[in-house]
Amino acid sequence: MKKTLLLLLLGFLSTAANAEPNMQDGMWEITSKMEMPGMPAAAMQPMKHTQCMTKSNAVPTTQPKDKNNDCKMTSTKVEGNTVTWSMQCRGKEGDTDSSGKITYSGNSFSGETKISSNIKGQGKMDITQRMSGKRIGDCK
Repeated sequence: MKKTLLLLLLGFLSTAANAEPNMQDGMWEITSKMEMPGMPAAAMQPMKHTQCMTKSNAVPTTQPKDKNNDCKMTSTKVEGNTVTWSMQCRGKEGDTDSSGKITYSGNSFSGETKISSNIKGQGKMDITQRMSGKRIGDCK
């Protein structure tokens, strides 16, 4: 009985560790639009960028790397075709915490990121970033 339970547990753990969303590795075009309370939606124009993404690195980035901030992923989870994550950034100008969730559908995805920033001189700011992505080819 103990041996059977151990085998079931090991099988579950290996399945969870190998979880991958239904997406194809490659270059992805990501479109994002920010929404901030009190800011007219028309004032915030969508932004596009490309990123090489893989099943093992399926979280889209939306900000260029900033030498003044120390950012790290605090959690990443894959359940079926949905990827969720949390990230913290600490810097001289202030702190930012974010959490996101996207769902893949083969060569596309959609989702959002919730961002909470506390920037010196500006105070607390909450932002919702809606995203969509599509695979446009192989990584270069």
